[in-house]
Amino acid sequence: MLTLRGGAASALLLAAAGMLAAAPVAHAEPATDGVNIVADLKLSREGVLEVTENVVVPADGSFKMTLPLRLKVGEDVERVFKVTDIDTKGTGTATVANDLFTIDAKPGESTFTYAIHNTVSDAPGTQVFRWLGTINADVASIDASLISPSYEMGVVDCKLGPPGNLRRCSDLQIEADGVLYWRQTDLRKGDNIDLTLQLPPGTVPANADIRDNSAAGAFSFTTPVLVAFGVLLLALAAMAAYVFKTRQENASAATSSETIDPLVRDGRQVQFTSPDGILPGEAGVLLDEHVDPSDIAATVIDLAVRRYIWITPVSNSDWRIDRVNAPDDQLRDYEKAVYRALLPDGTDSVTVGQLRAPGRVQSQPVRSAMQADAVERGAFMDRARIGLPVLLGGALIVGGIAATVALALTSGSALVGVAILLAGVATVLLPRFLPVRTAQGRELVRQIRALQHGLDVTTRDQIPPADQELVFSRALPFMVIVGRADNWIRAFRDLNPAADSQPGLYWFGTFERDRNLQRFAGHFPYFITALEGLFT
Repeated sequence: MLTLRGGAASALLLAAAGMLAAAPVAHAEPATDGVNIVADLKLSREGVLEVTENVVVPADGSFKMTLPLRLKVGEDVERVFKVTDIDTKGTGTATVANDLFTIDAKPGESTFTYAIHNTVSDAPGTQVFRWLGTINADVASIDASLISPSYEMGVVDCKLGPPGNLRRCSDLQIEADGVLYWRQTDLRKGDNIDLTLQLPPGTVPANADIRDNSAAGAFSFTTPVLVAFGVLLLALAAMAAYVFKTRQENASAATSSETIDPLVRDGRQVQFTSPDGILPGEAGVLLDEHVDPSDIAATVIDLAVRRYIWITPVSNSDWRIDRVNAPDDQLRDYEKAVYRALLPDGTDSVTVGQLRAPGRVQSQPVRSAMQADAVERGAFMDRARIGLPVLLGGALIVGGIAATVALALTSGSALVGVAILLAGVATVLLPRFLPVRTAQGRELVRQIRALQHGLDVTTRDQIPPADQELVFSRALPFMVIVGRADNWIRAFRDLNPAADSQPGLYWFGTFERDRNLQRFAGHFPYFITALEGLFT
C-alpha cells in the first residue's frame, strides 16, 4: 500500500492494553469475560494525540498499562514522548514517573483521558507515525477508532501477537470519511501490537523528538576541535622550548668563563672600570636575582670609596659612620635609600652599635629600592606590571569563553573555544616560568662574571704605586658581593696607602700610620660582617 517504514518512520509508543484503543465499531458487541477496552483517539491539528480510554475490569481481574516515554528506534537513536492533561474517573489511576506513563485499573469501570505529544515526524513525501506496544494483561476485546485532520489516512502495516509469531491485525479498516476502526478480541498478556500509519505531507506540524546520541555534541571532538588542540599543543611546545632556552641562557650567563681586564691604562695612569658603569650593589643583585645583605654592605663600602661617608673603627667590634657629602644626583635611588638607612636627614654621625637597636635600620625599603633599580634599568622583568603576555593572554581567555558559549549554542565544536581559553591561560602564566633577568640582564651578568675573573688574576704589580690605593678601593666592593674580599685584600696586603701622598686609606680611618694593609686585612672582615648583620 505505502512504503514508509523503519528509520524514516517516527515512533509512537502506546504500550499495554489501551494503547491502540479507539471508538467502538458501529454495533460492535463487547466481550463478556475479561478486560474490555474502548478507546477514542484523535490526532489534533497541533499534532497532539488526544486519547480517551474506557476500561472495564471484571471483579476478579486487574489491568495495568505501562507506556515508556523513551523508545529506542535505532542504535544510539531514541524517540522521546511526553504525556500531559491526565484525567481519571472511576477506580483507576494514571501517573508519569521515571520516563514511564502508567495506567492501573481496578475491578470496575475506569475512564482515562490524556494527551501524547511528539507523535508526528516528516518523511519524504508524507507524514508517518508508528504505534508500538506490549499488552501487560489478557484483554478480552479492544474497540478503537482514530481520526486525524486529513481523511486521506492510510495503513502501512498492522501486526500483533507474541514476539517472533506476529500475525496481521483483523477487522482493521478505514472508512470513506477517513476514520480508522479496529476491533480485536482475545489478546494475551505479552502480545505485541505494531501499527504504522501515514498522512499527507503537512497535515499537522511535525513535532517528533528524535535524539541521535551518536551525533557530535557541542563538546564532542570534531575535526575543528582536533585542529584547534593541535595548534594549542604546538603553541605550548613553542612556549616550553622558549622557556627552556631562556632558562639555559640565564644559567650559562652566571657561569661564564670569559675574562674582562678591569684596568684601564691612560699613559702611565691606571684606573679601575666596571662594564657599562655597573655599580657593586647592582651587580650583586643581578648575580643571584635577589638582594642579599652582602649587596647592601658592598653599597655602603662603595659610598665610602666615593667620598659620601667616612668609616672609623672605635673598637674591635664597633665603627662610626660619618657624613662627608649629602646624597646628590650622582647617586641612584637605591644608594640614597642605603645612605638614609644609615644617616637619616639630620644625622651626621652614627655608630654600628647604635644602628643595631631594634627597628633602627629598615632593610625592606632598601631591598625594594634595589629591586626597583634593576627593573628600571631593564635588567629585571617587572612582574608587577601588566605586560604584553598578560594582555594577550587575557584577550585569549575572554575570546575563548565567548567562543565556547557561542559555538555551544550554534554550530557545535565548542571545545575550540576551550582550546583558545587554555592558550590564554598558558600565555598569562608564561612569565612566571621565565627567569627574572631579561636579555639585557643576562648580558650584564656575563660581563660581571668576566670582571670578577679579571679581578682574580689582577696583581698589585700591574698598577703604579700612586694608583694602587684607588684601584684597590674601587674594586673592593665588587669582591664583597661574592665573599672574596679577603682574597682581594691579600693580593694588595703590601700596598702602601701613603704612596698617593696621603697617609692611610682615604675612606677608612685609624690605619694612617701603616705602610701596608696587614692590620686592615685582619680588621675589615669584622666590619663587613657587622654591616651584613644590620640588613639580615
